[in-house]
Amino acid sequence: MTDNRLLLIGSNGIGKSNLLEAVELIGTLRSHRSSRDQDLIFWDQSRAVVTAMTNEYEKLVLEIRNKGGRKAFRNDKPLTRQLDLIGPLRCVGFSSLDLDLVRGEPSLRRNWLDKVVQQLEPVYADLITRLSKLLRQRSRLWHQLKNISQVERDGLLDAFDVQMALVSTRIHRRRRRALRRLQPLADIWQRRLSNDKESMQIDYLSGSFLEKEEDELSWRLSIEKQLLEQRNEEERLGSCRIGPHRDEVSFLLNGVPARRFGSAGQQRTLVLAIKMAELELIGKIFGESPILLLDDVLAELDPHRQLLLLDAVGEKHQCLISATHLEAFESDWQKHAQVMELKSNN
Repeated sequence: MTDNRLLLIGSNGIGKSNLLEAVELIGTLRSHRSSRDQDLIFWDQSRAVVTAMTNEYEKLVLEIRNKGGRKAFRNDKPLTRQLDLIGPLRCVGFSSLDLDLVRGEPSLRRNWLDKVVQQLEPVYADLITRLSKLLRQRSRLWHQLKNISQVERDGLLDAFDVQMALVSTRIHRRRRRALRRLQPLADIWQRRLSNDKESMQIDYLSGSFLEKEEDELSWRLSIEKQLLEQRNEEERLGSCRIGPHRDEVSFLLNGVPARRFGSAGQQRTLVLAIKMAELELIGKIFGESPILLLDDVLAELDPHRQLLLLDAVGEKHQCLISATHLEAFESDWQKHAQVMELKSNN
């Protein structure tokens, strides 16, 4: 059905990525390109506005401002929390930047995992915000401790440890739970995309020591103890060494780390499998498949993997795909898709 596929065709720099990024932003409240709202606004403007209309005729509006944060509206009614935008327009984005997910820095994998968890549990965004705030406050606190007594110092740090342990425990639990649900689906897709030559395992390497038995109270008390034990090292190094900000995610292919031993082709297949698993997981949980956003990804894949991806997407998923040339798609794909060509006014 042509309603399921929209191909955005245009030269590099024409604005294809901006369109897909706008859909991702209003669907997930996150951009794969930048974590700073200022980067999402034209340099000479004070704000940017993204508006969407869903199949159920719900109007969603997200206003991003240089000063004063964001404003969200649903059916023209202001929302007290922007999180309430999540739901009507779920989506999974896949851009060329995601191909660094396996071999890039740990922060890329944490950000990816946070996006997955937030789709499943929107309230999770509040936990991440609270953690970031606590880490900033804790860092500033160390600079202020030199002029107070040891008793006051320990009391302040104890209070921080209690809050850090509570938030950290809840983040750890949600991250680990999301990966447990994603793992079997990702493995199935990895086997499918590799013609059953490769299996995938996803390991969650926590930045805190966690007992195997998941229990919020025991985890929280254990993290409090770990924060206390690392204080001298934290004071010396200037950074907190315990918590979700130290988490890592490891991808294994046939039992060996894909980051170290996987070829470029294997790593790209792995990222494809993860994205398809995300798509399937969100669809299973909410009963409706999210929109798949493919931003110039085909150009980064060899012809074999291009065909595998397009075949996997099929007609089941609604998808927005950007590319520089229509020839990247088979004639059957072109026939069953809407094509929008973007051209410069110059």
